[in-house]
Amino acid sequence: MTTETQTTATVDHLRFHRAHAHLAPTFGNDKFALRAEAFARFFGTPMFLGAQTLIVALWIFLNVSGITHFDAYPFILLNLAFSLQAAYAAPLILLAQTRQAARDKAQSEADAQHREALAVANSERQAQAAKHTAQLLELLEQNTRLTEMTKTLSERIENLTSEMHLHIVQHKNEPKV
Repeated sequence: MTTETQTTATVDHLRFHRAHAHLAPTFGNDKFALRAEAFARFFGTPMFLGAQTLIVALWIFLNVSGITHFDAYPFILLNLAFSLQAAYAAPLILLAQTRQAARDKAQSEADAQHREALAVANSERQAQAAKHTAQLLELLEQNTRLTEMTKTLSERIENLTSEMHLHIVQHKNEPKV
């Protein structure tokens, strides 16, 4: 018994996504970009909102209670800090959304290419199956014809055998001269 070794091609399931791998980091790959992305991701988290609320409450408490007066009641410095934060946060968030949209589009295109490749492979498998089915039907028809021929030959052999048997029996029963 011989064992056949099948060479199976390893399929890279991410082959359509590799072309878009450069879009993975939102702001790039350098140190500043990684920190900017971490900062943009930190906005909107419960930890950020809690920390900001705590800082604002502490700011107001310190200035209203009389412990210190670095920012009087209209809290102009606090408003300036919020404006500065918004001035930096908005572009970072918009940049993150723009890059995310680019990643989503690239992901969608890669998925579409993958689906197309699957459809082509499926069509090829269906064509191969249809070809094999046609071959099997042809072989089945040939087998049927051969079976009919064998049946006919078998009947002819049986008839010839019967005729020979009759001929031999008659030949034995004939009187000898």
